[in-house]
Amino acid sequence: MSEEYEVHGPHDHAVEHAGHAAHHDADPFASRMAVMTAILATIGALCAYQSGNSENLALFYKNEAAIKKTEASNQWSYYQAKGEKENLAELGAALSAPNSDAHAKFVADVEKYKQQKEPIRANAEAIEKQVVAADTRSEALLHGHHRWAQATLLIQVAIALCAITLLTRKNWLRNVSFCVAAAGVLTAGAAFFGL
Repeated sequence: MSEEYEVHGPHDHAVEHAGHAAHHDADPFASRMAVMTAILATIGALCAYQSGNSENLALFYKNEAAIKKTEASNQWSYYQAKGEKENLAELGAALSAPNSDAHAKFVADVEKYKQQKEPIRANAEAIEKQVVAADTRSEALLHGHHRWAQATLLIQVAIALCAITLLTRKNWLRNVSFCVAAAGVLTAGAAFFGL
């Protein structure tokens, strides 16, 4: 006669109920906050990436503007040198006899330097326009960088508030975290659209 008897203790009963509760009564508050935290972490990572990218591009264009400014300065120095040669040729023409070969050479040099100066001036002005364009682009990107950084900050604060909300289970704190998260997402939208 080998009948098996099953004896259930209070511990077995508690374990069985805990197992059923885990499958049926998941905490919806904690689940929602966990999902929100995961979504915010993803958005925060994207904002942080865009912030760094905007900053790097702003530095690139600022560097480009500095290089072009040096190039424009070189062109203006070259223009000034041609102007000084033109002035010396004018002085030579004024001091030489009017019908001499030297006078004719000085007059020819004056015209030559006048013609050489014009393309140099035009090139220097064109380069200065490139400097202004690169500076403007850099400033716009730097403004975008600040917006992305502000969005990242707000989203990180919202994540911290979500963690505190999970611990305290306060609905008002959950609502504050939603508001801060919304402000972060709106700021990210402003950065995306260049506002």
